[in-house]
Amino acid sequence: MNVGQAVYDLTTIAIKNGRIEEEDRIYHQNELLRLIGSNNLGTPEVKTPEELETIVSTLMDAAKRNEMINDKVNLDMMEALIMDTITPLPSQVNHKFWEYYQQQPNAATNYFYHLSQQNNYIKMRSIAKNIHYFAPSPYGELEITINLSKPEKNPKEIAAALKLPQNSYPDCALCIENEGFFGSLNQAARSNHRIINLELSGEKWGFQYSPYAYFNEHAIVLNHIHQPMIVNKKSFEHLADFVEQFPEYMIGSNADLPIVGGSILTHDHYQAGKHDFPMAKAPIREKINLNNFPMVQAGIVDWPMSVIRLKSADREALIEAAEMIRLKWNQYDNIDLLIQASDDQGTRHHTVTPIMRRRGDDFELDLVLRDNNTNDQYPDGIFHPHADVQHIKQENIGLIEVMGLAILPPRLVRELDEVKAFLMNKAEKVNPIHQEWADQLKQHSFTDVDAYVKQAVADVFTRVLSDAGVFKDDSEGHRGFSEFIATFD
Repeated sequence: MNVGQAVYDLTTIAIKNGRIEEEDRIYHQNELLRLIGSNNLGTPEVKTPEELETIVSTLMDAAKRNEMINDKVNLDMMEALIMDTITPLPSQVNHKFWEYYQQQPNAATNYFYHLSQQNNYIKMRSIAKNIHYFAPSPYGELEITINLSKPEKNPKEIAAALKLPQNSYPDCALCIENEGFFGSLNQAARSNHRIINLELSGEKWGFQYSPYAYFNEHAIVLNHIHQPMIVNKKSFEHLADFVEQFPEYMIGSNADLPIVGGSILTHDHYQAGKHDFPMAKAPIREKINLNNFPMVQAGIVDWPMSVIRLKSADREALIEAAEMIRLKWNQYDNIDLLIQASDDQGTRHHTVTPIMRRRGDDFELDLVLRDNNTNDQYPDGIFHPHADVQHIKQENIGLIEVMGLAILPPRLVRELDEVKAFLMNKAEKVNPIHQEWADQLKQHSFTDVDAYVKQAVADVFTRVLSDAGVFKDDSEGHRGFSEFIATFD
């Protein structure tokens, strides 16, 4: 495909997408030529455009030849610039989104999701490389992914990020100012980034899709104000407002403390999407009577982490019940179970991971109890993946993992192949971090090594979730959970 045809075809797509009018074509073509360092359109053919991937590849090759990709402009920055030319302006996207919303919320999200895929803001090619499968567990089917898109972070790196000076622009990767940001060699290119403006509980928030989606229609809902993550009663109001506006989506928040929180604690945000997570399918193990909230159904979820589920058509009653539980948990100690709400210096160690969804007319809210204490035996976190499972998962157990979707690091692709070779007697040893586990696996028979190792990884993830549970799924843990619930009255 020649460069002139690629420029003409991309202009045709820009017109179709509503970025420009037909009268803007010549101007837009010349802008594209300047962008890629070319000055000759030639005589393009008027026809149906080629595949977008072919068009962009042609333009990127031209930009490389013309040295427009250099030590100041990398490949991602140039591709985002090219994709921006077919992406409607923020005002156009918002106008179209809310126009579709008047038909039905699903029409609006479909429009925005398709646009975010087409302009490669959602990195579909990268996401397609991820490994994904389902595996049984005592708590129902779990989802396992090996993420080949982003590098692994450990809890110490995440905590250290909180201490870095906030002197860059934008302040962080979630700030509203990223919309259209050119990027730099150490900041993500966001020229093709668009945000839908929302109002949640009387405040300005933004709605966008995640570039590296971990699940269906994985979205981020971000505060217009750059301020630290916090989980409180206002958070529950935000979640309820969101699912009222978008009833087909779930939405949740990472915990707001290091170790048990997500990878970005410096900016107030939630994660949402159209996905039925394993935890959402888990049944109630034991009902709870909330005597002060008769309109709210409650129960302990049959899950390796410690989860209380609330359900009611009365959103205000549900929010009040959730806030009562949060406040009780923030003050609850059980020294026998190593549960301690705060330390001698008054540092808070308790919070919740909340997840909300609609069930018909009802609001359903899961509150996952979190504790980020450490001790000499568990320096990485008492309720964090323990050392013997960190060969598979060492990162924080954030919102997505809590719900039963494992996000595992890319190193495992190579390392698990080594384990398989060892099990098949084709290798004498494996990476030392896996050796003990591999030796244990070799003690059992199997017929399909791939299926055997996949299930073994899922079994480790079940243990990871159990490690993160404050009340274990055993008689002692059940007794402790009951003692906590007794504080509600």
